Amino acid sequence: MPQSFDTINTRFAETAAKYPDRPALSAKSPVTKAWETLTYRQLEEKVRQVTLGLRALGIERGDRVAILSENRTEWAIADLATLAAGAVSVPIYPTLPAGQVAHILADSGAKAIFAENAKQMTKAQLARAVAAELSVFVTLEETSEEPGVFTLADVVKVGETAVLGETYEARRDSVTPEDLMSLVYTSGTTGSPKGAMLSHGNMAAAIDGANKQFPLFQPPYDLFLSFLPLSHVFERVTYSMALAQGAQICFNDSIFKLMDNLAELHPTIMQCVPRVYESIHERVTDGIAKLPEKRQTLTHWALGVGSTRAENINAGKSVGPLIFLQHLVAERLVLSKIRARFGGKLKFFVSGGAPLNPRTANFFLAIGIPILEGWGLTETTAAVCANLAGRVKVGTVGPPLFNVQVQTAPDGELLVKGPTIMRGYWNNPVATAEVIDADGWFHTGDIGVIDSDGYVKITDRKKDILVLANGKNVAPQPIETLLKQSPLIAEIVLLGDKAGTVSALVVPNFDALKAWAKAQGREKVTSAELVADPTARKFVKSEIDTLSKDLADYEKIKRIALIDHAFSVDGGELTPTLKVKRKVVAEKYGGLLEKE
Repeated sequence: MPQSFDTINTRFAETAAKYPDRPALSAKSPVTKAWETLTYRQLEEKVRQVTLGLRALGIERGDRVAILSENRTEWAIADLATLAAGAVSVPIYPTLPAGQVAHILADSGAKAIFAENAKQMTKAQLARAVAAELSVFVTLEETSEEPGVFTLADVVKVGETAVLGETYEARRDSVTPEDLMSLVYTSGTTGSPKGAMLSHGNMAAAIDGANKQFPLFQPPYDLFLSFLPLSHVFERVTYSMALAQGAQICFNDSIFKLMDNLAELHPTIMQCVPRVYESIHERVTDGIAKLPEKRQTLTHWALGVGSTRAENINAGKSVGPLIFLQHLVAERLVLSKIRARFGGKLKFFVSGGAPLNPRTANFFLAIGIPILEGWGLTETTAAVCANLAGRVKVGTVGPPLFNVQVQTAPDGELLVKGPTIMRGYWNNPVATAEVIDADGWFHTGDIGVIDSDGYVKITDRKKDILVLANGKNVAPQPIETLLKQSPLIAEIVLLGDKAGTVSALVVPNFDALKAWAKAQGREKVTSAELVADPTARKFVKSEIDTLSKDLADYEKIKRIALIDHAFSVDGGELTPTLKVKRKVVAEKYGGLLEKE
């Protein structure tokens, strides 16, 4: 067994040796619709086989190997085999269009690619014109009729007959913490994606920091439901933590089946971006509103008791005998039944990638599944800060992990230093120098404050600050977070840079807006009809005005326009990590404000 270095390779090898018969990866078969599981022993053997095949196909130390696929067992096999070969994995979001895939393949100099299916392989083949190094194509489907395209089985066969100078173990164990592990491309909210160079040491430090903040996995009992794409560094770190500690990973089989998977698999850990938690919260709230009046009253009482109890616990206060007894009743009659919809075993959720709506955070605290909101970037190997179980401060991203430092610059920008900071941007020393200073501090681009308890609160993105024509600076993010507490607002984007006043583009919560319209005597009204209705727009604006009463006058929104559909990745308004592209939204929909 390897002992000398701490890498993702050695951590996985140690787990496979210690827990060979434990379930490692589970995914639902597209054919039988049954969950199929690999133990750690079986997973390691498949990784061994594919590693030898990659080496036989000419993959050398330091070569870049791309993975263009949705989450699945084969994604993990391809990733771990790439790392064991001493190569560098380059995960690519499968939702990206062909042009962006080509940019990443060309920029990274990828030599090989694992593509999930024919659709993704077409993107890879189209990239050949610009990606000069790309020569090895592997599909994750079981068969391929395309000439020059290998299946995983083909790769294994090549490796079985190859004569290699090094054993699998020798190559795997020769990788050091300083070696490059992955090029993870930023989601590109403000320009072309850049490849963050993350080493094995970066990932090991990220695992250690996060695990000490909130021990995620305590095998053999923990099960991680993997929902976010593994192309997302946030998900990649947690998946790596699970593999390093012998927990089971189940890949969610469809975005539309999340609640079914939660109820069926009974996971103990899951993480996601705020939009998903907010959507779940809205669904549960809508369900409560349809209950008989007495049941509604009981449910709201139970949620109030749960909220009070959680508030006391997280503030370090005694719950008190009255709340303790009331909570026993609330648990039995209401709260446990709500939790059962999520499988009944969740210790907590983890959230990152964007601000979490406080209304949603408080709801999950009340039912007994706290959402531990954190903050980090691709360049910091995910989490820099995270809330602590039992010490949640809603509206903050928690204190820094034990092995990183956080401080604020004079302009409020948050700076980070520690072993999780990337080595730089691939082939882009100019961009690297812009974000990592001579003292090793990474300049995050996020504006924030650190409170007396050391908890960090993100207030905005440095580049998102709106400078009005009168010279006033408006930070849009906290205002957007405030306004999204309204059940009427699904998404809101503030505009106003160089303008005289602040305006906003609003995607309404159409279920709530249609319920209002129905109360006005308007049945079967469409979303398009509602956004064009001045009365509906005035109603939403009045809600915004009410929530904005404590803002400075120059921060208040003077004009709004309603948009009749949700933002999406395919529409270009969201990054693959579901962050809003403010510039794109402004360009596509800003003209609507001129009509108001």
